[in-house]
Amino acid sequence: MTAQASRSDLETATPEIGDVDTYMERLGQGAREAATRMRRVDTAAKNAALLAMAEGLGQARGEVLAANTRDLARGRESGLDEALLDRLALDDARLDAMIEGLSQVAALPDPVGEIDGLRSRPSGIQVGQMRVPLGVIGIIYESRPNVTMEAASLCLKSGNAAILRGGSEARESNAAIAACIRAGLAQAGLPEGAVQVVATTDRAAVGRLISMPEYVDVIIPRGGKSLIERITREARVPVIKHLDGVCHVYVDASADLDKALAIAVNAKTQRYGTCNTMETLLVDAPVAETLLPKLSAAYAEHRVELRGCERTRAILGDIAPASEADWQAEYLAPVLAIRVVEGIDAAMDHIERYSSRHTDAIVTENYTLARRFLAEVDSSSVIVNASTRFADGFEYGLGAEIGISTDRLHARGPVGLEGLTTRKYVVLGDGQVRQ
Repeated sequence: MTAQASRSDLETATPEIGDVDTYMERLGQGAREAATRMRRVDTAAKNAALLAMAEGLGQARGEVLAANTRDLARGRESGLDEALLDRLALDDARLDAMIEGLSQVAALPDPVGEIDGLRSRPSGIQVGQMRVPLGVIGIIYESRPNVTMEAASLCLKSGNAAILRGGSEARESNAAIAACIRAGLAQAGLPEGAVQVVATTDRAAVGRLISMPEYVDVIIPRGGKSLIERITREARVPVIKHLDGVCHVYVDASADLDKALAIAVNAKTQRYGTCNTMETLLVDAPVAETLLPKLSAAYAEHRVELRGCERTRAILGDIAPASEADWQAEYLAPVLAIRVVEGIDAAMDHIERYSSRHTDAIVTENYTLARRFLAEVDSSSVIVNASTRFADGFEYGLGAEIGISTDRLHARGPVGLEGLTTRKYVVLGDGQVRQ
């Protein structure tokens, strides 16, 4: 089977779907009705559904892994690159993490209904703000079937209805996970439309989903740059997004070099195909000759290709020169760009020019410089003395994440439960009338 033939086959609508527009309209109507009902669902019922999904996923482990094996085989046959195959792959450890994520979300406080900022006014009324669900959330994602369960859990706990459209490369994995979701909703007595996984791989479904403001309140795309650019360009619904993960680690002259070595290696090699993986390493000139050879040896063990500025190449010898394109690259692969800089201002100038505003880190023992970096680097996550790989909803204690936003509105950074809610004003009175 050729890659083109495989793609054509995967994008053919599932026979029972029929007309895609009619099908998506039906999903939208179901989600809008479910969103209305979800506003009346209490925390206990939502948690019961999440725990039922976790139990069901554990019981269906064999079916889910078998479905994923078929997806992986089809992906290799159609020429998916290693980064996408890594994102697509499930194993027992990743399934266990999905199950743990469901349990963690169930254990998290329910933000819906919280009232904060309540204050008395001279008229005698009290004014505050209540957290409420966004409504219907459409999520479009590629490769990672674990997103199906993460998205379902967070949307459900935050009282929203969700329409999930996974990538065609994960169609069998997503179908197996969707069965666990439906069973969990039914067991807890929640509406079937609360979480719907789009059952067609026809790309027209995406175009319809992002152009239904009467049914969908927000779109969250997770995937490659081309997908997110398309969604941003064509959507008639508000979008929460990030385009790239061009993440930096800056090693300051005051850094503990053992910490710096561990952080820089982990930030690049712990996983290559993620948006919070370091793509550019910046090293302060006074420590470059000591640190870079040690890093080069460590990266060689992981078979990471290094590309460097002239000063880096003078220290490390036979590595490729870094071009302007390298400073802008999100490799999602074992490739790293390295630049030697003169102090924190030069490092922050580089980050200001090339960062995608996702995650940037400093390694330093200088408290003043750490504070400057935190205040002046304009990214959704700014980290001191830790790996960029921590920029993740699970690691931040959100249970899971729906995605990472580099926008400033409505949410920024890992989007968890609070990011899937909005606020409305509430007024408490005792018969007051305005004079």
